[in-house]
Amino acid sequence: MNQTIRCVLPILFLAASWLPGQETRTPMPGERLTDAQVAAFARLALAGIHKEYPNKPSNVMVGPGSVMSPKEMHPAFYGCFDWHSSVHGHWMLLRLLKLYPDAPIAEKIVECLETSFTEENMKAEAAYFMKKHNRSFERCYGWAWALKLAAELRTYSHPLGKKWAKVFRPLEQEIVRLLKGYLPRLSWPVRTGVHPDSGFALALFLDYAGASGDRDLTELVNERARTYYGSDHGYPTRYEPSGEDFFSTGLNEADLMRRVLSREAFSDWLTSFFPGLEKGDLGNMLEPARVSDVTDGKIVHLAGLNLSRGWTLRGIARALPAGDPRIGVLGKAVERHARAGLSYVFSGHYEGEHWLASFAVYLLTDSGLEGLE
Repeated sequence: MNQTIRCVLPILFLAASWLPGQETRTPMPGERLTDAQVAAFARLALAGIHKEYPNKPSNVMVGPGSVMSPKEMHPAFYGCFDWHSSVHGHWMLLRLLKLYPDAPIAEKIVECLETSFTEENMKAEAAYFMKKHNRSFERCYGWAWALKLAAELRTYSHPLGKKWAKVFRPLEQEIVRLLKGYLPRLSWPVRTGVHPDSGFALALFLDYAGASGDRDLTELVNERARTYYGSDHGYPTRYEPSGEDFFSTGLNEADLMRRVLSREAFSDWLTSFFPGLEKGDLGNMLEPARVSDVTDGKIVHLAGLNLSRGWTLRGIARALPAGDPRIGVLGKAVERHARAGLSYVFSGHYEGEHWLASFAVYLLTDSGLEGLE
């Protein structure tokens, strides 16, 4: 395929997927989505959540009995190509249902979640983590999304939310137990642009701890964040991104620290961490990444990088004192990244479509910004 055509196709899909011939405007973070936009994002998850294949399992095999299908191993989260994508696909559907309960697609979302959120399914999911050889399964990316889902369930006041939250509790409790045992043993943070990144996970763990009222976890995550990142300064922005990133580990770190520090303390920390930010000097981190091939499962990670950069940049800006000149720099970068990231979500290729909608909804619905003015 011609390279120019390959890069334009995602934009065409974006415009056409919501409401052909009528709706072509890209939504921006914080704006209310239309019913057509809600349905477009939801349909990507609905198409994959109960689609067992293709699949990329990450299980440890300890004998012939370990040879199992994805659905046998994970009766709730077997679709969307891998476990963590299935989990955050469920989160996205729940998020849309909470925010847009009257959207026409809501009934299909409820049907899907009812199928997954059963007592039998969740007990089996929890039991999987209880086996010795599975204790590090999906650590910490999948754990973070699972607790993000748990937090969303806990804050969904609808009777269905209360029902599903109760059903989800065994898996939630098992992951929290594993997490509390793991973090004290993690001597150094994991700094990477993909799944194991500590900054991203700790931010979601802290949000969950607040939603669940788990003070012990709040104290633990705060202590770990301060220990890992509190004295960081002069972040080497020129080394980002790598060619397969869907995270900026530097921005993830800053997005975590704005949760940990007071507004004034965070402003000072950010000055030391990103000293060139006020002048717009942040290496390549303020300009969106271009995806050269949306059919390559690794290269398309860069579409997710644009979206996750968008939400971290937005969170950092919202945490700064009013009138801070860095807010304007960050705000312009958020808009650029949102437009670029969203242009790749509806590519027509499962390599990106099995997960990118979750990142888009996280950004567009201001997830993680609760409590920030």
